[in-house]
Amino acid sequence: MRRITIEKELHEGRVWLLDQYTGLTEEQLHHGLTPSEHDPSNMWSALDHLAHLSLIEHNFAAMVRRHVGGHANPVGLRTDESGKARSMAEIMVSVHAMTDEWQVKHAGKTFDEVVALGEAARAVTLTLISELTDEQLGETLPGAPWADGSVGGVLAANAGHGRMHWKWVTDAFAAESGELAPAAGD
Repeated sequence: MRRITIEKELHEGRVWLLDQYTGLTEEQLHHGLTPSEHDPSNMWSALDHLAHLSLIEHNFAAMVRRHVGGHANPVGLRTDESGKARSMAEIMVSVHAMTDEWQVKHAGKTFDEVVALGEAARAVTLTLISELTDEQLGETLPGAPWADGSVGGVLAANAGHGRMHWKWVTDAFAAESGELAPAAGD
C-alpha cells in the first residue's frame, strides 16, 4: 500500500468520523448504548466507542514498532510469548478485557478530551509512517488479521475501524425508541 493512500485514508476517515460525532448531542455522546463484551453490565456510550479507537491505534503502532525491531511475535494475539497457540475464544477474552480496561479509564471524559486522545494516537501513527520505508510499509506484519496483513494495511485499517464503530453506535441508536437517534450521517 502506498504511503499517500495510507495517509489519505487516515485523514479522510478521521474527518468523516469527527463530522458524524459533532452531530451528536451531549446526551447522545454519553448515553449507554452497547453492552461491553467483557462485562455486559458495563454499557459503552458513543463517546466510549470513539475513545476505544485511540487504544487500538496505539496498539497497532506498537505492533509495527515491535516488528521493525525484530520481535518474533509482534502482534502477540495468535500465540503467547512461549509460542503456544491461543484459541480464538482465548484471544477475544483478553482483547475484550483490555478494551474494557481502557473504556473504564476514559469513561466520563468530554468530547474534546476524547478527540485529543485520538489526535495523540494519530500523531503516533503518522510519525511512525514517516519513519518507515516504502518497503517496510509493504512488509507482512506476522500474525496480523487486519486488512491485507501488511504494515501499511494495518496502519490504514484505523480509518475503517472508526466507520465500523460508528455503525455499531448508529445501529444501537436505531434499536432504541428513536428519541436518541442521531441525525442522518454519510
